[in-house]
Amino acid sequence: MGQKILVVEDNELNLKLFCDLLRAHGYQAEPVRDGREAVERAHAFAPELIVMDIQMPHISGLELIEQMKTDEALKSIPIMAVTAYAAKGDEERIRDAGAEGYVSKPISLLRFVEAVAGLLEAARNRAADPDGDADEAQPPDESFRPPA
Repeated sequence: MGQKILVVEDNELNLKLFCDLLRAHGYQAEPVRDGREAVERAHAFAPELIVMDIQMPHISGLELIEQMKTDEALKSIPIMAVTAYAAKGDEERIRDAGAEGYVSKPISLLRFVEAVAGLLEAARNRAADPDGDADEAQPPDESFRPPA
């Protein structure tokens, strides 16, 4: 079974598209239609990534991201925001709330899958190197010389 991804999206067609696309790429997708159930379902499903719509009825994706990032059990799970809003400042507000990724609608299917894979890989790298030592500069390989 593939990596677990929770998909929080109130639009039925988008929810089906995202889940079908993720499953076609080997991920285990868990749909959540009502944002009010997202935190509870995240606890139960224990995803490795959360795909979060921003504009939903009852509760905004921004509020949910903020809640999840203050929850000890959920705060380390990367969140990719998906939104129809692409106005200046929106990405900054979404990232300030705690989302590690951002994709605007209408989505490019390739970009969506690449963003998911990139966030999962970054999360694996952080888990493998919690102190961040792998990112420290390594001494250059003296045998390498750039072309003249």
